[in-house]
Amino acid sequence: MPVDEFREYLLNTPSGNKWRRIGISKKSGVVVPLFSVYSRNSIGIADTGDIKLLIDWCSSTGNSILQFLPLNEVGSTFCPYDSTSSFALEPAYINLNDIPDVGEKQLGEIRAVLRKIFPQIGPHIDYRIKEEKLKALKSIFNSVNNIGAQDSLAAYIRDNSYWLDDFCLYKLLKNLHNGRPWYEWEPDFRDRIEIRLVELKEKYKKEILFEAWLQWLMAMQLKNAKNYAVKNNIFIKGDLPILVSRDSADVWAHPEFFKLDFASGAPPDMYCAKGQRWGMPTYNWDKIRENNFEYIKEKLKYAEGFYDILRIDHVVGVFRIWSIPYGEPLENQGLHGFFDPADDKLWAGQGREILKVMQESTDMLLCAEDLGTIPAVCPETMKELGIPGNDVQRWVKDWQKRHDFLLPDEFRQLSVAMLSTHDTTNWPGWWQDEAGTVDEALFIRKCQSRSIAYEQIKDRLFNHDLSRHGRLRWRRDIDSADKLLNVLGKPKEELADFIEMYENSFMEKEKLWAILKFKGPVREKADSALIKAVFKFILDSEAIFCINIIFDYLAFAGLMNNDPGQYRINYPGSVNRDNWSVTLPLALEDLLKHKSCAELKRMTRKSAR
Repeated sequence: MPVDEFREYLLNTPSGNKWRRIGISKKSGVVVPLFSVYSRNSIGIADTGDIKLLIDWCSSTGNSILQFLPLNEVGSTFCPYDSTSSFALEPAYINLNDIPDVGEKQLGEIRAVLRKIFPQIGPHIDYRIKEEKLKALKSIFNSVNNIGAQDSLAAYIRDNSYWLDDFCLYKLLKNLHNGRPWYEWEPDFRDRIEIRLVELKEKYKKEILFEAWLQWLMAMQLKNAKNYAVKNNIFIKGDLPILVSRDSADVWAHPEFFKLDFASGAPPDMYCAKGQRWGMPTYNWDKIRENNFEYIKEKLKYAEGFYDILRIDHVVGVFRIWSIPYGEPLENQGLHGFFDPADDKLWAGQGREILKVMQESTDMLLCAEDLGTIPAVCPETMKELGIPGNDVQRWVKDWQKRHDFLLPDEFRQLSVAMLSTHDTTNWPGWWQDEAGTVDEALFIRKCQSRSIAYEQIKDRLFNHDLSRHGRLRWRRDIDSADKLLNVLGKPKEELADFIEMYENSFMEKEKLWAILKFKGPVREKADSALIKAVFKFILDSEAIFCINIIFDYLAFAGLMNNDPGQYRINYPGSVNRDNWSVTLPLALEDLLKHKSCAELKRMTRKSAR
């Protein structure tokens, strides 16, 4: 669509005023898990003070959007998409240099104690920092006289009563029950017997106020960071998880809004053989609708104080969501789920209604993550409403005919283009370990369903020297679907899914190598020239936004030390210490001084972003 026509189209969507405020021009940016960065002032983990350095880095590289993974308070797995509240912010990120009514001498002593325990930040965050930091914050809180009389704190508590009262009670009760989930609490508290809650509020006034004070501090500091971004012409993009933890203040306070007999997830696909089981309960939209969507509106109202743009995680979930019976064995992941609503005729109406409510409830520009198995009604509705989706380079293909990557001018204009996501390998990791491969577990399961003996045919199909991390690399001599069928020994009519898998993965590296205009043999690893070429490719795309994960920028700067695997943010469907904890190998001050900043700025400007 020509630029003027595209502009006119956007201005005439329900998002028109939001686009007018943001500006209808191509922009680039960075996605940052805040736990992954740190400065020389950080103690154990990044804090809100480090956001200013990130804003400076954006300015130095020509980026104008700084996007964060969710900053909501996390639970025991430290997953930002499995938060204990849709509203409350993570107090581990509180900046100990920016606390009102506390002297520098006292703060300096507290920082010194913490720094002895956490002298430096390693390759992964040691999340014990949260417990120690909360102890320090509690001592600060106890040292401030008449803290509850502060006008701004009192106003904050009053203005956020919809969620804050319940959240503070939830935190108190969780502490009183030694961290156990709310559904294992004493029945009166589990079931919110009013007289018992009133008694609790009276008995533990100071403890409840402490939880509110923490949230006030985080909110105040984030707003200060946003003000700094405004002065530097940088937009802050937040991330709204579509779901919330089963053990959360939201579910405890409003169990009627959730279907607690089910766990959310994703169906099996070519990347996850068993699908995914996330565990968070699905929504009871009928009950939320009866309450005039106040729960959704209040989330957006609060987020608006911190962000200019908001990413809606797993937007297809508002149309229909993969629901797994809660009692289903965990090892089955998402295998035995179903779509809710089951009637696909209801999907369009439900999704459009919810997205319109969200859109009409905020001044933030909404973007949406529309990856995975997506029914047509989802992108159609987003286009109607002027909401950009996501275009991830490795998946932006002509899947049906060419079986090849789309060129930059074939990306959706109304999209956020990117090389990777927080749930995937970074781009060098994809190139090295996944391009031109299929998922081994998925391939085995497909073989079993057709009575094909995988062990007998695997060596004839796959190059095991180049297969790693559960991914199978095709042998180069399997250069046609007919050869695949010959090895599998079944008629074409029975193997349409095998053929599709083959056609969309065979020789992926060679195809992209040619598109990027490289000559000669394909290099097995992503070197500097290749990474810079693919950055130019994605920046030159038609997408109105191009926002890449900070670890891909790390590769651009040549700072990955030839091991992209160590910089993966999350392995979906797994819980381990490496998830949601990986950090950069250098402080933000050093990244700001790196020679790659100027080169990236030149490339960004040349792409007219």
